[in-house]
Amino acid sequence: MSTTWLITGSSSGIGRALVEQLLARGDRVAATLRRPAVLSQLQAQYGEQLWLGELDVDDAVAVRRVIGRAFDELGRIDVVVSSAGYALFGAAEEVSDEQIEQQLQTNLIGSIQVIRACLPHLRAQGGGRVLQVSSEGGQLAYPNFSLYHASKWGIEGFVESVAQEVAPFGIQFTLVEPGPTRTNFGAALVSPPVMAVYDQTPAGEVRRAVTSGAFALKGDPEKMAREIITVASVDPAPKRLLLGSDAYDRVHSALTERLAALEQQVAQARNTELDK
Repeated sequence: MSTTWLITGSSSGIGRALVEQLLARGDRVAATLRRPAVLSQLQAQYGEQLWLGELDVDDAVAVRRVIGRAFDELGRIDVVVSSAGYALFGAAEEVSDEQIEQQLQTNLIGSIQVIRACLPHLRAQGGGRVLQVSSEGGQLAYPNFSLYHASKWGIEGFVESVAQEVAPFGIQFTLVEPGPTRTNFGAALVSPPVMAVYDQTPAGEVRRAVTSGAFALKGDPEKMAREIITVASVDPAPKRLLLGSDAYDRVHSALTERLAALEQQVAQARNTELDK
């Protein structure tokens, strides 16, 4: 039996790989993107199996309208994949106010509004699955990506909470956390003018690694898409799906360090409560 998916940010990268693989296996896909013509060849090939919607997730009114139309016209959507996003690449002092607002508007608020727009429809149909594309950067942080990390740590907190709110309605969530992936993600980085004072800092080191190619992009978007498709049918849904061996090692190390630091503070934590 075929499954019906809704995928935002489907023009390239993992989102595009998902659309192609799902159509090839016979599923229905509602793909939203800012320029639907990018998928015109796929629509010519698959016809009514592919539903296209023009959508910029920064526009909350459009998010509700387009997602509502997708549910109305397709009847039921089993899996929602929220994958629209990009990275602001600069030290916190370098980025502009406008760039900060845009980063959070797209990655955080846009993702929140996509989920909010889907919830009434998922409730009405008796449940469904939401896969929110985050990043290994939702559990650790690199210098020079501070605002990107703010958006990813933020959406992870939102999903952790809303998943508990809607669990009684049969709606399950998974945070998908890819490591650095061979997509156009790097080419789409938005960078402010650099400040020379950061050249010999960790921010400068990361900049040089990215521009020189030393920052390895080992993730295969096609393989990641396959794992995402598989996890959508795992019940109960895992809270997180980490993708990439290096990402696994880095997140494992980061969590181990955080737990060790937490355990060093057990006395302070227990000594700061009201006396009985």
